[in-house]
Amino acid sequence: MVILGMNYAFHDSSACLVRDGELVIAIEEERLTRDKHTAAFPQRAIDRCLREAGLGYGDVDHVAVAFDPRLDRGRKALYALRHPRALRGFASHEWRTVVQKPRYLRRWLARTWPEASRRPRLHTVGHHMAHVAGSFFICPWEEAALLSLDGSGEWATGLIGQGRGTDIEVFRESYFPMSLGSVYEAATEFCGFQPNYDEGKTMGLAPLGDPERFIDAARETVRVEPDGAVRVALDWFDYPDWGGHRYGEKFVRAFGQPRRKGEDFQQHHLDVAAAFQQVMEERGLELAGILRRRTAHRHLVVAGGVALNSVMNGRLVREAGFDDIYVMPAAGDNGTAIGAAYWVWNRELGRPRDFVHMDPYIGNGYDDAAIQAVLAECKLPAERDEDVVGTAARLLREGKIIGWFQGRMEIGPRALGNRSILADPTRADTKDRVNAEVKHREAYRPFAPSVPAERKGEWFETEVEAPFMLKVCDVRPEARERIPAVTHVDGSARLQTVRKETNPRYHELLERFGELSGIPVVLNTSFNIMGEPMVESPWDAIRCFYSTGLDALILGDYVLTK
Repeated sequence: MVILGMNYAFHDSSACLVRDGELVIAIEEERLTRDKHTAAFPQRAIDRCLREAGLGYGDVDHVAVAFDPRLDRGRKALYALRHPRALRGFASHEWRTVVQKPRYLRRWLARTWPEASRRPRLHTVGHHMAHVAGSFFICPWEEAALLSLDGSGEWATGLIGQGRGTDIEVFRESYFPMSLGSVYEAATEFCGFQPNYDEGKTMGLAPLGDPERFIDAARETVRVEPDGAVRVALDWFDYPDWGGHRYGEKFVRAFGQPRRKGEDFQQHHLDVAAAFQQVMEERGLELAGILRRRTAHRHLVVAGGVALNSVMNGRLVREAGFDDIYVMPAAGDNGTAIGAAYWVWNRELGRPRDFVHMDPYIGNGYDDAAIQAVLAECKLPAERDEDVVGTAARLLREGKIIGWFQGRMEIGPRALGNRSILADPTRADTKDRVNAEVKHREAYRPFAPSVPAERKGEWFETEVEAPFMLKVCDVRPEARERIPAVTHVDGSARLQTVRKETNPRYHELLERFGELSGIPVVLNTSFNIMGEPMVESPWDAIRCFYSTGLDALILGDYVLTK
């Protein structure tokens, strides 16, 4: 039984294949088109998934799409009547998502399978249900509390509920414009970033500000009802009317002038980022508290774009009362392709859960033969290294910044050791060098550490693992001066723990670097430059290597240096 899952309704288009309950492969369209966060139909991702799995279109039994255009029509109509100023923008959005994209899908199905009798069965899965299914059905636990939050889906902006086995019960949904994600998007835009794109920059900026200056006003903008409904004070915002900005005049009067892109940060921009980051954390904790009291489950599953806020996730781990939380590596819209496929497998087909997603390396890969062919075509002088891990560890210890391209590609926005830029975290200047010479991005933005899972407690204050780099914790006080390049200004780090059985080569590199330095921690950031997707192919990696300040490139077992 082969299920093709796909997402392309809003952004971060993606495709995956689930065969007999196993996630065989999943790829984000942006990696192949080089258009970051693309909302295009994931044709290239679909073709590559099938090719890598050794399957053809004739092998597909079901097509699962993470969008249901039939949902919430009554709520949308009522919204249009109540918000006449929003009608133009709202109608344009609905025309694209509810009319044009489903029409394209129907035509694609007809072209791809001309014989209707051989056409796979089509399933449309609600956006937030795809979020929670794509996390709960593949998490390690048989039951858990469920929390999903983002800007908006078809019309819902979040839900709370619980999962048991293959059952999902929804307690409460929130609907546009009552959106915690949209409130944070407004703060992101206010700080001069691109909303629905750069929220991670706002999160990284927040520790530089003082939340107390604006926290009372920021708290007024959004609250959580006792039943788990999100309530936004709409007079602070323009996004409900599809205006030119997400923030409104009242927002500007309270918080000051917004930052324009490219301008220097003023103190009030930093303080707004800090205040709204704190509000995000507080509201997330309130929702988790409601779930904890109502369900008494020991574990929490968090999904949706807001689940990429790893600082909030860190507080959920420490303060929400659960033993641990699960956030899948593609918790945003890119992961809904997986959620749609598993909703079909576990719910609509009634199959038992038998797959746990703890291995993020589920994309396509390139073996040494493919890499060597590219190197030969480019006439690049690279020799196969019999001890490539040892060479990488030595280069890192010498202060070199290396591109590390190995095995199958990660899914999600975080590089997890197969499409990574690596550096020595013990050098105080490493962070600034990587930001300025390689990533070409804002100097304040922090970098993440990778550490062997079994040694996390020596360096970081955490009792749980963080295999997908989505839980921020504190660096131990005695370790902060020893790994300054991965310690943020507030003493925190967005940690990745690495298990030997999941990524043996990367785990060995951490150990080998530890033997040379005494510290088994490496700075790990995504292999790309600002504004581009993570590299997918050896071609992408070579281009990035020669257009940035990288010192070395390791492709499989091949080493290139400058």
